[in-house]
Parts: sequence; C-alpha cells; structure tokens
Amino acid sequence: MSEAIAVALITGGLSLAGVVVTCLATSKRTEKAAAVAQAVTDTKIEELTREVRAHNHFAQRLPVVEEQIKNLTAEVTELKGYHKPVN
Repeated sequence: MSEAIAVALITGGLSLAGVVVTCLATSKRTEKAAAVAQAVTDTKIEELTREVRAHNHFAQRLPVVEEQIKNLTAEVTELKGYHKPVN
C-alpha cells in the first residue's frame, strides 16, 4: 500500500470520527433544548387546565346565583307591596 493511500485512509477515518462526535454533541444539545421546551409547554398546559377548571366551576355556579337573584327580586317586590304608603 502506498504512503498516499495510507494518509488518505487515516485522514478520512479521523474526519469521520470528527463528524460522528459533532453529530452526537449536536444531538444531545437538541434533545436538551427539546426537553426544556416540553417542560415549559407542560407547565403552560397545567396552568391553562387550572384556569379552565376554575372557569367551569364558575359556569356551574352561575345558574344557582341567577336563581337566587330571581328569588330575592321576587321577595323585594313582595315586600314593596307590603310597605306601600297609605294616602
């Protein structure tokens, strides 16, 4: 084997090793960034879920409050009838 072929094979092997190391490092960095982004997304989803549950609780209670207001309005109207000024 000639000296030029040996040098070319060694250079090619070292270049391949460099590319592999670079790809692995980039892959780890990308995975770490993706994990951080996923954690942020999960936190936002949990917060939105909490807000939706609070809203749903309010939406369930609103008809109850409306019924209570209706009853109070009827009672006030009835009381106004009892306290009409006599001329």
